[in-house]
Amino acid sequence: MNVTPTRIFVLTMALLAAAVTFGSGRAADDEAISKLDTAGLLERISTLASDEFGGRAPMSEGERLTLNYLETQFREMGLKPMFGDSYRQPVPLVSIEADPAMALSISDQEGNVHSYSYETEVMLGSPQFAEEVTLARSELVWVGYGIVAPEYNWDDYKGIDVKGKTVVMLVNDPGFTTQNPELFNGKAMTYYGRWTYKYDEAARQGAAGALIIHQTAPAAYGWNVVVDSWNGPQFHLATGNDNMDRLRVEGWLQYEIAEELFSLAGLSLEGLSEDAAKGSVQPQSTGLMASVNIRNTIERAESFNVGAVLPGSERPDELFIYMAHWDHLGTNAHEEGEEGDFIFNGAEDNASGTSGMLEIAQAFASLPERPKRSVGFIAVTAEESGLLGSKAYTVKPAFPMNKTVGGINMDRLNFRGKVNDVVVMGFGGSEMETILAEEARPYGRTLTPEPTPEKGFYYRSDHFNFAKRGVPILYARGGTADRTHGADYIAKRNEEYVKNRYHSPADEISEDWDVEAAIEDLVLFYKIGKRVANSDEWPHWYEGNEFRAIREASLTEAEG
Repeated sequence: MNVTPTRIFVLTMALLAAAVTFGSGRAADDEAISKLDTAGLLERISTLASDEFGGRAPMSEGERLTLNYLETQFREMGLKPMFGDSYRQPVPLVSIEADPAMALSISDQEGNVHSYSYETEVMLGSPQFAEEVTLARSELVWVGYGIVAPEYNWDDYKGIDVKGKTVVMLVNDPGFTTQNPELFNGKAMTYYGRWTYKYDEAARQGAAGALIIHQTAPAAYGWNVVVDSWNGPQFHLATGNDNMDRLRVEGWLQYEIAEELFSLAGLSLEGLSEDAAKGSVQPQSTGLMASVNIRNTIERAESFNVGAVLPGSERPDELFIYMAHWDHLGTNAHEEGEEGDFIFNGAEDNASGTSGMLEIAQAFASLPERPKRSVGFIAVTAEESGLLGSKAYTVKPAFPMNKTVGGINMDRLNFRGKVNDVVVMGFGGSEMETILAEEARPYGRTLTPEPTPEKGFYYRSDHFNFAKRGVPILYARGGTADRTHGADYIAKRNEEYVKNRYHSPADEISEDWDVEAAIEDLVLFYKIGKRVANSDEWPHWYEGNEFRAIREASLTEAEG
């Protein structure tokens, strides 16, 4: 090759230009990352988790304040509305609040009636949009785990007709109970283990009611969480049939109460449970009859998702999305002047995730050059009521699902401590994890599967609705090994949160938070989104994943 002085000069200038461009790009990135700071994050959390916002329940004054705050933040950042000319997406909801003055009556074969109290012994409600719902002498039927899973050759309803009856079942799935890695997904909960699936399946089978037996370990939370979550208004997406295709009554039984009921029927709950875990369950009548009358207060109104977009410079029709749910459990009913803390402030769950999303939005908004793809930010409603806001979005998305490249869900940030790893919920799912691993490596952090997959966190947050439509959304936070105190320290702090603060009024900003640990995660989340938004990458589900075929079909449809 004949290298002339002119060629040397041109090559030198090109390299200098590239260096300047790279340097300026890195400087812009550093400037954006500097927007992710502890003071800003805490200020946002303090606002959303304040008593003034009242626990951010949908269809409340707290919602109005939250929506106004989020929209103002997006507008001041200069981000565009996600939904045409609006930052808000209507989500029609129905609120059902059951009168707690109820009891479950059980008639045994001798004609004796046994009554069980609301809250202390049972939790009951109805998803049907009716002011009064009655279950009258509905036969109680044992159905093991209440699972129909053809791919596992499993059918707990085989050979029995439960139409009009009330089924009783165990929480979680057989894999957790047996710890057999060859059964379902072993220790990791499958969707079949979630209470939402169990009620849906019971309705498909024609049952009138369904009662799940609560146990702390397989449920992944104590009875107090069931009580706090089911008390007060329960929200549902508005439907054309007023949910009349749903169960008449849904509920939970304390384990000791379930033992007593089966004893009344001359059955051993322990023995039946052991058989159910082995796959040898025989659905059978208990000979008991259940009755309850539920009086509801029905309210129909709109809640809202709030979203904004930074349009892409080259492919604005393709979207990388950040999401978090803004809602929490509101304020418990109480008498005026009554002492106590009745506000579910939800500082970690999920004022922290929503605030983290706003911090990342601020970082992107500060960039001097827009990414090639659009970057979206959406705060969804009614997550605590069954992922309703994200479900409504995926049904009517601002960007088609086959144009949504991927995303990150932030449901509770890490305040436990600075860690050497990153925990991934639903580990082994998609190439979003590969990207996370590559971005985490320079910080000395590695990926770790969630330590408690039996709790089913993957099926308990908003990314799941996107996954069901093929979009790979990363759900990761914190880690397991504190850099100073080790793994036991993190585990104990997580355990303390779940036991004493999760879904309780005690979930408030704490002096023991390590806010810098949360910022470390936000930096990773920002870098992942920036990388994907500036690339041609389409993260795929890993081979064998249940959502891979859905994604491939949707992308093929987009190409066609």
